[in-house]
Amino acid sequence: MTVIAFQSKVLQSDGPWRPAELKALVESLAPESSRAGARRWDVGITEIGDPQFYLLGAPDDECILCISRLGRVYVLEDGAGTLLFEHNSLLALAEQARGVLQKKKAQIVARAALVWCAVRETVEEKLDAMVLEGEELLVHCVPQLAALA
Repeated sequence: MTVIAFQSKVLQSDGPWRPAELKALVESLAPESSRAGARRWDVGITEIGDPQFYLLGAPDDECILCISRLGRVYVLEDGAGTLLFEHNSLLALAEQARGVLQKKKAQIVARAALVWCAVRETVEEKLDAMVLEGEELLVHCVPQLAALA
């Protein structure tokens, strides 16, 4: 039997985000993050000590994006933990993150337009029903009113 020795979950010696990395992330995401509803950012670490960068939004600091550095690879995840992109270049990953934030903004606009159309259609249906009932009432009442006159 062959025994394979797996690495134990020991804290990585890679350490936290380097100041240049944080500056690159914040500067590259700043224009799109405010339009996508982000209020602030924060940093953290994984279970084994890899650094993570969180882009947080409303309500209750909901996670919009998470960027992790796993060894030499940067990983981009959405707020639900779905893997979106991974690359060994932080700038390439930041470009993908900007694209994700632009799509998020487009989704918000699309949802607002859909809600507006649904409300408008509902109001029009109610008004059409009231107008038709009013015409029907006149058709039935006018002959009787004419007889009284």
